[in-house]
Amino acid sequence: MIRVWDPAVRVFHWALAASFAGAWLSSESEGVHAALGYFAGALVAFRIVWGFAGPRYARFAQFVRPPAVVVAYLGAIRAGTEPRYIGHNPAGGAMILVLLAVIAATAVSGWLLTTDAFWGSETLQAVHAVLANGALALIGLHVAGVALASLRHHENLVRSMIVGVKRAAAAGDVD
Repeated sequence: MIRVWDPAVRVFHWALAASFAGAWLSSESEGVHAALGYFAGALVAFRIVWGFAGPRYARFAQFVRPPAVVVAYLGAIRAGTEPRYIGHNPAGGAMILVLLAVIAATAVSGWLLTTDAFWGSETLQAVHAVLANGALALIGLHVAGVALASLRHHENLVRSMIVGVKRAAAAGDVD
C-alpha cells in the first residue's frame, strides 16, 4: 500500500461533499444555505491553492491532462482497456476541474444574489439553480465513475479517499 491522498485532500473532499449536500438540502433556510455556500466556496479556493502547493498527488500538474488524453481515456473505458492510475485518472482529473469550476460559479452566483446589484434578480436565481443542478448531475457522474473504476480495478476508491492509501503500482499501472 502507498499513501496517495494527503489529509488535506481527504478533508477537503468530504467537507465539500457535506457542504454541497447541506446547501442543497437547506435551500429554503436562507442563513444555513448561505453559510454552507460560502464554506463550499472557501473550500474550492483552498483546493485551488493546494493544487499548486500540495504534495505530489494533490497537484494539478500530476492529474490535469490535455483534452485529447481525456477523450482517449474515455474511449479506453468504453473498450474496457483503461489502465489503473495511482493518482487521479484523466477522466477524474477533468471531473475535478469541472466540479471546482461549477461549484465556484454556484457559490459566486449565490453571493451575488445578496448584493444590491442582484438582489431579487430572477435571472441570476435561475442561473444559480441551473449551476446547482448541474453540479448535482456532475456529482452523480463522479460517483458513477468512482464505482466503475473501483469495480474494474478491484479497488475501493471510497475507502482510499477516507484512509489515504491505495494499492502500490503494478505492471501496466500509471503512476
